[in-house]
Amino acid sequence: MDMDLLGADFPYASNALKGKHALVCGASKGIGRATAMMMAKAGANVTVCARNSASLSDLCDELSGLGEGEHASLVLDLEDQAAIQSSIPILLSQRGAVHILVNNAAGPPGGPLLGNTLNDFDAPFRRHLHAAHTLTQLIVPGMEDAGYGRIIQIISTSVKEPIPNIGLSNTLRGAMASWAKSLSRELAPCITINNVLPGFTDTDRLGSLAASIQERTGKSLDEVQSGWLNQVPIERLINPLETASALTFLALPASGGIRGVSLAVDGGRLRSI
Repeated sequence: MDMDLLGADFPYASNALKGKHALVCGASKGIGRATAMMMAKAGANVTVCARNSASLSDLCDELSGLGEGEHASLVLDLEDQAAIQSSIPILLSQRGAVHILVNNAAGPPGGPLLGNTLNDFDAPFRRHLHAAHTLTQLIVPGMEDAGYGRIIQIISTSVKEPIPNIGLSNTLRGAMASWAKSLSRELAPCITINNVLPGFTDTDRLGSLAASIQERTGKSLDEVQSGWLNQVPIERLINPLETASALTFLALPASGGIRGVSLAVDGGRLRSI
């Protein structure tokens, strides 16, 4: 299904997020990059965050051609707590309150969970759960002052149904979802927190997962990918911009009544209600 989601098929008004400052983590590629582009097209002022300075610079140039917002980059390693603690206050002083926080980072390699050591859990939990918690602690006061906040996690459908051969990722995503649900009972009324659960999406991450599973299980890449698509009723991979459109919807003022949910964008893969 071919759609021009940043052109003729763009689903939102060009000023839908005008005046809103969005911080999009993991923005250098995949769904994070698509989300930054979608929110910029909707008029947001977007700060893109990742470790790769060159990729962020190129992305900011692209964002400038999509909407009327003012865009900037933040080079940051989400595994570095000290860097988060020092850089976010500077960002807030320079760019103002963050109204939309997109928590997103690269997932861990695939493979059976029993094959992982305890040390394998450290880095993924630092860049996901620990980073998201610290970012939220630093950013929420500004959201409260502004009377507007949207916190959105990009996690996985494994929150609902574990995916075979990515046990560490399944464990991590479940922790993120429980963290977000707990916060949904604590945050101020003007702030929502929700999760988007991507299914099999056409990103570099999916390719690296397939390669990791191939290495650990001996299956061919075709076998791995066919096994995935056989589970998807729409019989195709999801376009990252389709997922980004769901994130953008959750960032809108009109979405203030949606709080503490996990929204799957998976082509119908999940069997649970």
